[in-house]
Amino acid sequence: KTATQQTAKQATTSKMHPPLDRPHPMCQDVIDALRYCHATTSKLKFWGCNDAKAAVDKCFKEEKKELLKSLNKDIEQVRQREEDAFRDAVGQDLTFEEYLKKDTDYQKAMSEAEERKKKDPLAFSKSAEGTK
Repeated sequence: KTATQQTAKQATTSKMHPPLDRPHPMCQDVIDALRYCHATTSKLKFWGCNDAKAAVDKCFKEEKKELLKSLNKDIEQVRQREEDAFRDAVGQDLTFEEYLKKDTDYQKAMSEAEERKKKDPLAFSKSAEGTK
């Protein structure tokens, strides 16, 4: 790829940052730096605040990682409670996976889905461009 193609690809994959109006206690200093850059940099200089935006993106990523870690710290207990609630609702002592294995409608739907995958594997590819 040429440098121009790489720059064009980077420009199209770049995304706007999330709203800065809501509180971001971990990232307030980098948000302030980005706002200052936007206020002091000429609008004609398109990439004038890329470093500040990259710092905001990095900080938001870390903030999200910490938030998910705190939200998922007791995920095993939550899953166990959900599993127990399912067992109580069904009135049987089966796990959800065991229930699905015995469900004939579910098994039929899964086998039909497998047949469709075998007939057209590219339609179920994770790659947007298909396999190469």
